[in-house]
Amino acid sequence: MKLSIVVPAHNEQDNIANVIERIERSLSFDYELVIVDDNSTDETAELVQGLSRKYGNIKLVHNKSGKGFANALKTGFSKVSTDIVIPVMADLCDDLDSIPLMLDKLNQGYDIVCGSRYIKGGARLGGSKVKGFLSFCAGRSLSFLLGLPTHDIANAFKMYRKKVIDSIDVKSEAFEISMEIPLKAYYSGFKIAEIPTVWKERARGQSNFRVLKLLPAYIKLYIWAVLKRLTK
Repeated sequence: MKLSIVVPAHNEQDNIANVIERIERSLSFDYELVIVDDNSTDETAELVQGLSRKYGNIKLVHNKSGKGFANALKTGFSKVSTDIVIPVMADLCDDLDSIPLMLDKLNQGYDIVCGSRYIKGGARLGGSKVKGFLSFCAGRSLSFLLGLPTHDIANAFKMYRKKVIDSIDVKSEAFEISMEIPLKAYYSGFKIAEIPTVWKERARGQSNFRVLKLLPAYIKLYIWAVLKRLTK
């Protein structure tokens, strides 16, 4: 089963070659690798172009919809040529060994498979304790309150059927897109599952995630999801 891996990359010259090489070494099935250059001012795009001559499955696209994670991800989603898509972060934090397990779940009839750091077999290694606490609380509480079949709604590491993404009117402007799509898909009747995954803090470079700046958007989505449940 062919799938598309979408990697948003903003100024990731220290990581992008490593993540591409690691993906190419780790996965043995057919896939395309869509690298989205998100208005980088360093050598990210040039490095990807060089590696595209080595690997024939790499597609470099440029985010022209406005700088930011959500727009980069939407640009990547619009350029894939398969029916299955999964975002992978350009900072080497996601566990590629989880991808075959996600595919197995999708083959069982699910529409979204969430990588969960907060179930047995999963882990969150390193990173901000504040971010970890907030994502843990959001995932656990929404699973309890809504019956949402994942305990890690905020994690970007999710595999989607492309038809799910195409059906969602995405409003997000930043990292909350990873929460918005599965929440709206859940209320649209799509089937969601989760598998354990291990997330590791980036070893090089600087994260673009800013808790205080992004928290209001997450809270807005959280309240929307709970109110929708109460009014059903």
